Amino acid sequence: MSPMWRDGNRFTLLPEAARFLPAMLEAIEGARHYVLIELYLMESGELADRLSRVLIDACARGVKVYLLLDGFGAMGLSREDRTRLLEGGVALRFFNPLGLHSLARNLSRDHRKIVVVDGQVAFTGGFGAVDEFLEAWYEIAVRVEGPAVTDWEALFRRLWRSKLTRRARQSPNQALVPRRAPADFADGALGRVMPARGYRYQAIRHSLHERVGSAETRLWLCTPYFVPTFALRRRLARAARRGVDVRLLLPGQKHDHPGVRYAGQRFYQALLKSGVRIFEFNPTFIHAKFVLADEWVSIGSCNFDHWNLHYNLEANQEIESPAMACEVQALFERNFAESSEVDAARWAARPWHQRVKEWLYGLLDAVVTRLK
Repeated sequence: MSPMWRDGNRFTLLPEAARFLPAMLEAIEGARHYVLIELYLMESGELADRLSRVLIDACARGVKVYLLLDGFGAMGLSREDRTRLLEGGVALRFFNPLGLHSLARNLSRDHRKIVVVDGQVAFTGGFGAVDEFLEAWYEIAVRVEGPAVTDWEALFRRLWRSKLTRRARQSPNQALVPRRAPADFADGALGRVMPARGYRYQAIRHSLHERVGSAETRLWLCTPYFVPTFALRRRLARAARRGVDVRLLLPGQKHDHPGVRYAGQRFYQALLKSGVRIFEFNPTFIHAKFVLADEWVSIGSCNFDHWNLHYNLEANQEIESPAMACEVQALFERNFAESSEVDAARWAARPWHQRVKEWLYGLLDAVVTRLK
């Protein structure tokens, strides 16, 4: 079944941690009934401490708090921090902890980022509870109010009950509280929650391909890990050739996995020849994932690379709204201004050592891809 478009939503773009972190923590501090949080990354540090204090305080007020973390992405959360959450009343579970089972199962990760408060407001984006999001990484989020919150909550509830989700030791075995109906706004916008569940369900990929294929004026894409499938590369090139303004906003030299950057750079020359413009972000590592196609916006956890699409649980918020499209356009333009555009002629003349890195990491990427 295709995800549903729902009308009557309010969406608030929250660029940079200085805006979305206070907004999320404030929403949790105002919770009266329940808080649902699903994250890939949570590591001991300043941000994890801040989040833990807010969650434990909510429990002390009688709010039911459910925290679902990926079994691999949360390996950096210390035993002491886990104990503090449990003793504070937080119901804690882990998705697919590493174990002596198949390689494919260990590679399957929960990469989604979901925060739901009282069934009335949700947040999603590419964030996690690690200190890099305080200053070192550039990230964005979106606040959701209205009927689309129902679908974010449904994703969380299904995975919380999943056989792949394990209850933490000594965690209170709390049954999920009844769902509360979200508000509906007469002046709201269209939105739908678009999930992906590894190779079995790639609705996010199909949706992006459809938008790339139908874009009339612009197709701007920001992703931190640019190792696209052949199908996406072909669609991007075709869109540029038919006159669509196709731009990629990608990380520059500040990257948490430089090898991934080199593996993706092997595709630059062909894309540049087709008319795709490529910008590399300079100030920090850009970890955000968002797309603008005409007046369609997608913001969430999915990096649109073949690894994420094949193995991970992902989810993006799609929005059809001229107002939101204008906001995202302005956000892109600010980031383009702080980036270096890749010149096609200079790239074609790049030095041999750059080409060697592209070849080596491209070969490694091809080997890893065959593990699928």
